[in-house]
Amino acid sequence: MTEAKLEAWLDEKRVFPPSESFVANANAKPSIYDEAKADPEAWWRKQAERLVWDKKPTSTLEWDLPNAKWFSDGTLNASVNCVDRHVAEGRGDKVAYYWVADADGESRTITYSELQKLVAKTANALVELGVKKGDRVAIYMPMIPEAVIAMLAVVRLGAAHSVVFGGFSADALSSRILDSDCRFVITADGAFRRGAPSPLKSAVDEALQSCPDVKTVLVVRRTGGDVHWVEGRDYWWHDVVDRQSDQHTPEFFPAEHTLFLMYTSGTTAKPKGIFHTTAGYLTQCAATYHYIFDVKPETDVLWTAADIGWITGHSYIVYGPLVLGATQIMYEGLPDSGGRDRWWRIVEQFKATVLYTAPTTIRTLMKWGDELPKSHDLSSLRLLGTVGEPINPEAWMWYRENVGRNNCPIVDTWWQTETGAIMITPLPGITATKPGAAMTPFPGISADVVDNEGNSVGNGEGGYLVITAPWPSMTRGIYGDPARFKSTYWDRFPGMYFAGDGAKRDEDGDLWLLGRIDDVMNISGHRLSTTEVEHALVGHPAVAEAAVVGATDDTTGQAIVAFVTLKLSAEDATKDQSHLVEELRQHVARVISPIAKPRQIILTPDLPKTRSGKIMRRLLRDVAENRSLGDVTTLMDPTVVNMISGLMQNEGTSED
Repeated sequence: MTEAKLEAWLDEKRVFPPSESFVANANAKPSIYDEAKADPEAWWRKQAERLVWDKKPTSTLEWDLPNAKWFSDGTLNASVNCVDRHVAEGRGDKVAYYWVADADGESRTITYSELQKLVAKTANALVELGVKKGDRVAIYMPMIPEAVIAMLAVVRLGAAHSVVFGGFSADALSSRILDSDCRFVITADGAFRRGAPSPLKSAVDEALQSCPDVKTVLVVRRTGGDVHWVEGRDYWWHDVVDRQSDQHTPEFFPAEHTLFLMYTSGTTAKPKGIFHTTAGYLTQCAATYHYIFDVKPETDVLWTAADIGWITGHSYIVYGPLVLGATQIMYEGLPDSGGRDRWWRIVEQFKATVLYTAPTTIRTLMKWGDELPKSHDLSSLRLLGTVGEPINPEAWMWYRENVGRNNCPIVDTWWQTETGAIMITPLPGITATKPGAAMTPFPGISADVVDNEGNSVGNGEGGYLVITAPWPSMTRGIYGDPARFKSTYWDRFPGMYFAGDGAKRDEDGDLWLLGRIDDVMNISGHRLSTTEVEHALVGHPAVAEAAVVGATDDTTGQAIVAFVTLKLSAEDATKDQSHLVEELRQHVARVISPIAKPRQIILTPDLPKTRSGKIMRRLLRDVAENRSLGDVTTLMDPTVVNMISGLMQNEGTSED
């Protein structure tokens, strides 16, 4: 959201009071804020009582910046908390997942009892294949039930999973396997997208050419396509898992035992291996899901429309909902798989009560028209949520009016891979909402907006979003690189966690997120480093130099714009420009992921540089967003930026 757009909406002072339908029966009561503020540690200790412990903790927080330990003398098992407890407490017949396939008509219903048996069988299979406590296991899967089952089986054994989004390339997969020293990979032969099979196993085979320590690959048959097979390394899921016993006795692990790694982009080309531990993460995932989404496990059917390859899927498709014993929808396909009204048919069929999705998707659904949601019965919905990026007020209002029919409060949530769980959000039944505002920190979270010197700003002012006290689900570090963890998140403002996002307090003191202020772009809710994309472009044999910036985009929030100089002469570069531009876009897709393809690639003889040779990306952002240029007097050749502006206006946009 631009500053100008934000100011326009702030001037309108559009406020929706707490939803009357939630006030009486909401899980969160107004006293929750005062209780958490009076003694945050005691409040979080109370939230940890939702977990099933083998040994209950006597300690709450141990804090030695930047290192935190929560509930450290307790022991538990994450898989038991997600599955076994519900069966033991008599809820085994309750539905855990309604799984909906990409293709119309294909679905599965999995109860908690069935899920427990599937997880036990998979855990036994992994033991047979050699997985043990402390190992890292890479999971590269489509959105099928086996992905969740694999995650729960891995952590049941005390191993840690590293889920890699199925849209990432072989190069991206291999880099994550190598960084985390994974010795095992769980994947599928392929996935379906809009009814067409898309291979996955072939990407694993390519990735493992540079990962010689991986000795075992477990493969789910999903598409039935032909796959390359390595005897002694590759095993079919149905051959190994299906013959196992459905009984498995779990071990219990310390609260600070590593649960999983998740890689996220930083300001360098190398992704960061964010790792989370068990008890604090589970505590905050469950607490936030319980209060923010007002979960009623007996009656709710909840749909987090995300992929488990991202943190939203981990926290609010797997761990948070399962700890609470919730019933969920898990969907394999795209919003238009089987038609542009597919989502609304799913809501109608399963009577979804909560929908949680990204602003990018909402804007896409907006473009497809109001009539599609209006043509379906969405009356089961009682709460809507957004995640992944700041939502523009226009999309917020469309979501409220056309999906929620003006009856559903919207919880616009801010959080990150690093925070593990939601940090800033309204609470239904307590908090008023404003289109585009994240509103206020969740109880027990201490957040602030500060200026360049780290001083808190007043109402009506903007600055940098920081967290000023530890929280249970916070990352415990960057895998194998504690120095980078400290310098990335804790050195900018001593004593405070710096999120890398800008924020503003409005005149009421409510929080509006303004997006990234560093060189990390937020593309459809996916964080990508400008440096990562630049490295991919320079890896093409025709490219001499590249500079990448994020530009505002009406659909995806931000879009990638790349400025590229070639090893060819300027005259040669213009001969078949369109072909080369598309080749470069596909090259980025192969090296990183299709989501990293630049919206535009401008081929230019030169880039704007200072006299010391530094590329002035600030000016390139001005060009990409068609803004007036700032100071160009420090440039080696001030005419370059005007030339690039002309090229961009002439070139237009390259899009799929």
